[in-house]
Amino acid sequence: MNYILADFQKHNALLPFTYTRPTSELRCGILTLKEKWEKHLDTQVSFLTQDYLQTKYPLKETTDNVVIAGNLFATAALCEAINKLELGQQLVHNEILIAYRASTSQVAIETLEQVHFNGDCDGIFNTWDIFSKNGKALEADYDLITAGRTSQPIPETVQALNASRIFIEEGAVLQFATLNASTGCIYIGKDAEVMEGTLIRGSFALCEHSATKLGTKVYGPTTVGPHSKIGGEVNNSVIFGYSNKGHEGFLGNSVIGEWCNLGADTNTSNLKNNYAEVKLWDYETGRFAPTGLQFCGLMMGDHSKCGINTMFNTGTVVGVSANIYGAGYPRNFVPSFVWGGPQGTMTYKTNKAYEVADVVMKRRGLSLEQVDIAILDAIFEATKSYRKDD
Repeated sequence: MNYILADFQKHNALLPFTYTRPTSELRCGILTLKEKWEKHLDTQVSFLTQDYLQTKYPLKETTDNVVIAGNLFATAALCEAINKLELGQQLVHNEILIAYRASTSQVAIETLEQVHFNGDCDGIFNTWDIFSKNGKALEADYDLITAGRTSQPIPETVQALNASRIFIEEGAVLQFATLNASTGCIYIGKDAEVMEGTLIRGSFALCEHSATKLGTKVYGPTTVGPHSKIGGEVNNSVIFGYSNKGHEGFLGNSVIGEWCNLGADTNTSNLKNNYAEVKLWDYETGRFAPTGLQFCGLMMGDHSKCGINTMFNTGTVVGVSANIYGAGYPRNFVPSFVWGGPQGTMTYKTNKAYEVADVVMKRRGLSLEQVDIAILDAIFEATKSYRKDD
């Protein structure tokens, strides 16, 4: 069988993060959703996603395809049920389409025979699910990744609680830090660094080649994706990768995309002064919608940045490739490709935005490829109506 992870029209509820990636490339826990499926299925998968993303995330089809909802968490039970599907069947859980098996990836779903799955089925349905479900995902990924393996020894200078739930990969460096896994697992990835004075309360994942700066304070469940840096105070947040929050300031109940940078002393509010339910910008309805949460901070899309001393109000959504600076609080919704802050914004011209993106990526040994530019061009056009001067 050929496995394909599909957006199934869930991407609109997961913007701005799915502007630049399929739903299955979202990170929650230690791994992305795609990586979870590949580990459980023990094979590689391809993508059925938006047309402008399909070149970077190609689709592979055969005469026997299993198309799976890419926003769902992979489990052993789900994979077992999916692998029992016959051609022409679909697997459903309540109103959720889990997967179908067909000779082509494009089928009329209503023509397929339904098979019901009665086990647990969960996934990412809203942007805030990424941090609110991160704890459960962290524990599941930890068990999946570390099964049958032995951790590198905890250095003598590191104080550790519940060491049996701490796993350190090869090449990781830790000195004079405190790791408290009594509230959840702690995973330190390959060649990661935990600098002196870091205080970590699990659950927590520091992925490969990432670092905590001196004196960092982390409350779980928090994930720092690969090639990222954090400092200051971080609570229940997910950083996808290749992003920096390297200085003092608070980040709580937030999701930060790739290639983002938070300037020194940037602070996010994650609780309203009146303790009311937080509302977030909803790209589907074009208005603010209730989240059901009392704690919710910042949602920042890829390639966005903010200057020093930036203050984000509770429940702020920032699009792709925005550059925010200035005194005061930016609006709770900052569109993609804008430059400015509380005093006003203007369009962030693509030639300037791509120049900066390329410089930033080259610092990690990468570069902005033509396929990335084509994706960003498509996003620029798709988000034009949000920018006043376009």
